[in-house]
Amino acid sequence: MGTWDIGRAAAALLASEDARTDRGPITDEWPELDLATAYAVQDEALRRRLERGERLVGVKLGLTSRAKQQQMGVTSPLTAWLTDAMVLPAGDPVPQDELIHPRAEPEIVFVMRDRLAGPGVTAAVALAAVGSVHGGIEVIDSRYRDFKFTLPDVVADNASSARYVTGPVGRPPESLDLALEACVLEVDGQVVDSATGAAVQGHPAEALALAANDLARRGHTIEPGWVVLTGGMTDAVFAPPGSKVAVHFTHLGSVFLAGG
Repeated sequence: MGTWDIGRAAAALLASEDARTDRGPITDEWPELDLATAYAVQDEALRRRLERGERLVGVKLGLTSRAKQQQMGVTSPLTAWLTDAMVLPAGDPVPQDELIHPRAEPEIVFVMRDRLAGPGVTAAVALAAVGSVHGGIEVIDSRYRDFKFTLPDVVADNASSARYVTGPVGRPPESLDLALEACVLEVDGQVVDSATGAAVQGHPAEALALAANDLARRGHTIEPGWVVLTGGMTDAVFAPPGSKVAVHFTHLGSVFLAGG
């Protein structure tokens, strides 16, 4: 099969995404894959995305809830890249013919006004750089079979990125108590979960600060105009064809997603 390296791993994951074909974890074949190398795979995949015409538009966080971190044995969230190919226009259905096994989760979304560069970024500094806050839904879609993977696997896979939709209501951050901003998640008209912004690292601004500091260690900054998905507020739900997902926020309006 040949020797695994950063380039081969990036190519394999992009090929799975493009072909809508799930696969086993890369660590099954490359057990030496560690977290630092996995981020290098993630960055190489981004380089290839940009080379084929995609545009970098922001970052996302994964594993922002304490429970999920304990489950995966980590103490801080993951970061991953967003490109314009991942934007799902409001009202458009989940593109089932482009994805493998999509799931949806509610998010608090920041649109940045100012550049945010670590290290040493605090939640207060991070929030002061935000231009507007929105409700959103992220559609995740692991390239690994049955969403089963190790931590380096999911980092290399760009934290299961697929699509995201941003709600129409934008509020200045100073007008909200984001730790208390609540959401109710509905599937086909039935409430299946609820949460507040405190589920995201205690406060979504804490997640933003962690992202800025983590990216700084890798030589990156969060730029003006970027979108930041701060992490799932609840567990993700499947979004099969014909389903209707809705998220209702306290002050950020409602976001709707058709399963396609």
